Amino acid sequence: MARLSGYRMEQDALGRSAASVFRLEGEGLPALYLKVEEVAPFGELADEAARLGWLKAAGLPCPDVIARESDGERNWLLISALPGSDLASASALTPLACVELLAAALLDLHRLPIASCPFDHRREKRLPIAKARMEAGIVDEEDFDAARLGKSAAELFAELESLKPGDEDLVVSHGDACLPNFIASDGRFAGYIDCSRLGVADRYQDIALACRSIADNFGEGLLQPFLARYGMSVPDPARLNYYQLLDEFF
Repeated sequence: MARLSGYRMEQDALGRSAASVFRLEGEGLPALYLKVEEVAPFGELADEAARLGWLKAAGLPCPDVIARESDGERNWLLISALPGSDLASASALTPLACVELLAAALLDLHRLPIASCPFDHRREKRLPIAKARMEAGIVDEEDFDAARLGKSAAELFAELESLKPGDEDLVVSHGDACLPNFIASDGRFAGYIDCSRLGVADRYQDIALACRSIADNFGEGLLQPFLARYGMSVPDPARLNYYQLLDEFF
């Protein structure tokens, strides 16, 4: 891309995305991120570009989409870099401040009207995709959470089918609400990143992954302050478990 002249490129190893992510910096130039993935049935860059455009139009902070390209073998997505640090590595903030910023950011997202969101990630849409990913052999059984290590994807999918909660409390969900996907700058929330799974889903899609991320990064002692800031006094453990289980397939 000619527009990248003057930039130096460094691979960003954070995150579990199948895409390769590079941070681009250059003297006097705005920082950018370049994401590259092979063209494949479960690619996410087109999804991410669409969702970033929608989220920006909804008035919430996120990267700008600068360019999208594909040569039939690889897809590229060039986006702006947000100022600041992600909430898992924001050393200028206390862990308590980080979880409270995460809760506030999720509240802002979850207050958006679901009728305005064109991306449907309700269970009836996500379960067939989880099954297709399993059948394609791309569910990483070695990366399951500790409580599920040693089980097969087929065993977990049978649990998904049998443990389905009865209803859904629908919101506009980030879809991967882990601390590294939320950015803070100067003590304030600065934006949402890695939004390829954003869509209308159960509130617990975000609450479950946020709770797991907080426990992993900061310890379980900060779960209650997070939930209190969000406004959820007593979470449903069955729903927390279910949406953490569903995430094993993505």
